[in-house]
Amino acid sequence: MRALYIGRFQPYHKGHHFVIKEIASQFDEIVIVIGSAQKSHELSDPFTAGERYIMISKSLRDDGVLNYYIVPVIDVNRNAVWVSHIESLIPPVDVVFTNNALVERLFKEEGYEVRKSPFFNRREYSGTEIRRRMLNGESWEDLVPKAVVEVVKEIDGVGRLKDLARTDILK
Repeated sequence: MRALYIGRFQPYHKGHHFVIKEIASQFDEIVIVIGSAQKSHELSDPFTAGERYIMISKSLRDDGVLNYYIVPVIDVNRNAVWVSHIESLIPPVDVVFTNNALVERLFKEEGYEVRKSPFFNRREYSGTEIRRRMLNGESWEDLVPKAVVEVVKEIDGVGRLKDLARTDILK
Protein backbone atom coordinates (compact mmCIF):
# COMPACT_ATOMS: atom_id res chain seq x y z
CA MET A 1 0.00 0.00 0.00
CA ARG A 2 1.08 3.56 -0.70
CA ALA A 3 0.44 6.59 1.53
CA LEU A 4 0.49 10.32 0.83
CA TYR A 5 1.83 13.07 3.11
CA ILE A 6 1.72 16.74 2.12
CA GLY A 7 3.60 19.63 3.69
CA ARG A 8 5.34 22.91 2.92
CA PHE A 9 8.45 21.88 4.89
CA GLN A 10 9.63 25.45 5.54
CA PRO A 11 11.92 24.02 6.85
CA TYR A 12 11.69 20.25 7.21
CA HIS A 13 11.88 19.55 10.96
CA LYS A 14 11.88 16.71 13.47
CA GLY A 15 8.08 16.74 13.68
CA HIS A 16 7.82 16.07 9.94
CA HIS A 17 10.62 13.53 10.23
CA PHE A 18 8.86 11.61 13.01
CA VAL A 19 5.57 11.49 11.08
CA ILE A 20 7.16 10.41 7.80
CA LYS A 21 9.22 7.70 9.48
CA GLU A 22 6.06 6.39 11.21
CA ILE A 23 4.11 6.31 7.96
CA ALA A 24 7.02 4.77 6.04
CA SER A 25 7.25 1.99 8.63
CA GLN A 26 3.57 1.10 8.12
CA PHE A 27 3.30 1.33 4.32
CA ASP A 28 5.17 -0.10 1.35
CA GLU A 29 5.79 3.40 0.01
CA ILE A 30 5.12 7.00 0.95
CA VAL A 31 4.63 9.86 -1.46
CA ILE A 32 5.81 13.12 0.06
CA VAL A 33 4.37 16.19 -1.63
CA ILE A 34 6.24 19.45 -1.22
CA GLY A 35 3.34 21.90 -1.33
CA SER A 36 3.56 25.49 -2.54
CA ALA A 37 6.64 24.46 -4.50
CA GLN A 38 6.66 27.74 -6.40
CA LYS A 39 7.19 29.75 -3.22
CA SER A 40 10.59 30.77 -1.92
CA HIS A 41 12.49 33.78 -0.65
CA GLU A 42 9.58 34.92 1.54
CA LEU A 43 9.57 35.04 5.33
CA SER A 44 6.92 32.34 5.62
CA ASP A 45 8.36 30.36 2.68
CA PRO A 46 12.10 31.04 2.58
CA PHE A 47 13.36 27.82 1.00
CA THR A 48 13.05 26.70 -2.62
CA ALA A 49 11.43 23.42 -3.59
CA GLY A 50 14.87 22.05 -4.48
CA GLU A 51 16.29 23.02 -1.10
CA ARG A 52 13.34 21.41 0.67
CA TYR A 53 13.76 18.30 -1.49
CA ILE A 54 17.39 17.98 -0.38
CA MET A 55 16.47 18.57 3.29
CA ILE A 56 13.92 15.76 3.19
CA SER A 57 15.85 13.24 1.11
CA LYS A 58 19.12 13.61 3.02
CA SER A 59 17.34 13.39 6.38
CA LEU A 60 15.45 10.24 5.40
CA ARG A 61 18.51 8.58 3.86
CA ASP A 62 20.51 9.35 7.02
CA ASP A 63 17.91 7.30 8.95
CA GLY A 64 17.77 4.48 6.40
CA VAL A 65 14.28 5.34 5.11
CA LEU A 66 14.27 4.57 1.40
CA ASN A 67 10.65 3.76 0.51
CA TYR A 68 9.56 7.25 -0.53
CA TYR A 69 8.99 9.50 -3.51
CA ILE A 70 9.20 13.28 -3.25
CA VAL A 71 7.06 15.34 -5.61
CA PRO A 72 7.12 19.15 -5.60
CA VAL A 73 3.69 20.58 -6.43
CA ILE A 74 2.86 24.19 -7.25
CA ASP A 75 -0.38 25.73 -6.01
CA VAL A 76 -3.37 25.91 -8.33
CA ASN A 77 -5.44 28.18 -6.05
CA ARG A 78 -8.70 26.40 -6.91
CA ASN A 79 -9.84 23.96 -4.25
CA ALA A 80 -12.32 22.25 -6.58
CA VAL A 81 -9.50 20.95 -8.80
CA TRP A 82 -6.67 20.70 -6.28
CA VAL A 83 -6.96 16.94 -5.64
CA SER A 84 -7.04 16.14 -9.35
CA HIS A 85 -3.98 18.37 -9.77
CA ILE A 86 -2.15 16.35 -7.10
CA GLU A 87 -3.36 13.07 -8.65
CA SER A 88 -1.92 14.09 -12.03
CA LEU A 89 1.56 14.45 -10.52
CA ILE A 90 1.88 11.47 -8.17
CA PRO A 91 1.56 7.69 -8.34
CA PRO A 92 -1.77 6.30 -7.05
CA VAL A 93 -2.13 6.30 -3.26
CA ASP A 94 -4.35 4.35 -0.89
CA VAL A 95 -4.33 6.59 2.19
CA VAL A 96 -3.81 10.30 2.78
CA PHE A 97 -2.32 11.55 6.05
CA THR A 98 -3.12 15.10 7.13
CA ASN A 99 -4.23 17.25 10.05
CA ASN A 100 -5.38 20.05 7.77
CA ALA A 101 -9.20 20.24 7.74
CA LEU A 102 -9.41 21.52 4.17
CA VAL A 103 -7.03 18.87 2.80
CA GLU A 104 -9.00 16.22 4.69
CA ARG A 105 -12.32 17.46 3.25
CA LEU A 106 -11.04 17.70 -0.32
CA PHE A 107 -9.55 14.20 -0.37
CA LYS A 108 -12.58 12.65 1.37
CA GLU A 109 -14.85 14.22 -1.24
CA GLU A 110 -12.80 12.39 -3.88
CA GLY A 111 -13.24 9.07 -2.06
CA TYR A 112 -9.88 8.75 -0.31
CA GLU A 113 -9.30 7.26 3.09
CA VAL A 114 -7.88 10.07 5.20
CA ARG A 115 -6.09 9.54 8.50
CA LYS A 116 -4.78 12.00 11.05
CA SER A 117 -1.01 12.38 11.15
CA PRO A 118 0.52 11.75 14.54
CA PHE A 119 1.73 14.96 16.18
CA PHE A 120 5.19 15.13 17.64
CA ASN A 121 5.74 18.07 20.01
CA ARG A 122 3.84 20.41 17.67
CA ARG A 123 4.48 23.55 19.73
CA GLU A 124 8.24 23.30 19.35
CA TYR A 125 8.48 21.50 16.03
CA SER A 126 6.85 24.02 13.73
CA GLY A 127 8.27 25.89 10.80
CA THR A 128 6.98 29.15 12.22
CA GLU A 129 8.85 28.60 15.50
CA ILE A 130 12.04 27.54 13.73
CA ARG A 131 11.98 30.57 11.42
CA ARG A 132 11.30 32.84 14.42
CA ARG A 133 14.32 31.42 16.22
CA MET A 134 16.50 31.82 13.14
CA LEU A 135 15.50 35.47 12.85
CA ASN A 136 16.11 36.16 16.55
CA GLY A 137 19.48 34.45 16.71
CA GLU A 138 18.12 31.73 19.00
CA SER A 139 19.02 28.04 18.91
CA TRP A 140 17.05 26.23 16.20
CA GLU A 141 19.41 23.46 15.14
CA ASP A 142 18.09 20.96 17.69
CA LEU A 143 14.60 21.18 16.12
CA VAL A 144 15.65 19.84 12.72
CA PRO A 145 17.52 16.77 11.50
CA LYS A 146 21.30 17.18 11.10
CA ALA A 147 20.99 17.16 7.30
CA VAL A 148 18.68 20.20 7.44
CA VAL A 149 21.22 22.14 9.51
CA GLU A 150 23.82 21.34 6.85
CA VAL A 151 21.57 22.49 3.99
CA VAL A 152 20.53 25.70 5.77
CA LYS A 153 24.18 26.54 6.46
CA GLU A 154 25.23 25.66 2.89
CA ILE A 155 22.68 28.09 1.39
CA ASP A 156 22.98 30.69 4.17
CA GLY A 157 19.30 30.22 4.94
CA VAL A 158 19.48 32.22 8.17
CA GLY A 159 21.12 35.10 6.31
CA ARG A 160 18.39 34.89 3.67
CA LEU A 161 15.69 35.11 6.33
CA LYS A 162 17.37 38.07 8.00
CA ASP A 163 17.68 39.87 4.65
CA LEU A 164 14.02 39.25 3.93
CA ALA A 165 13.01 40.49 7.39
CA ARG A 166 14.47 43.91 6.64
CA THR A 167 11.61 44.62 4.22
CA ASP A 168 8.99 41.94 4.93
CA ILE A 169 6.67 41.02 7.78
CA LEU A 170 6.89 37.64 9.54
CA LYS A 171 3.76 35.59 8.84
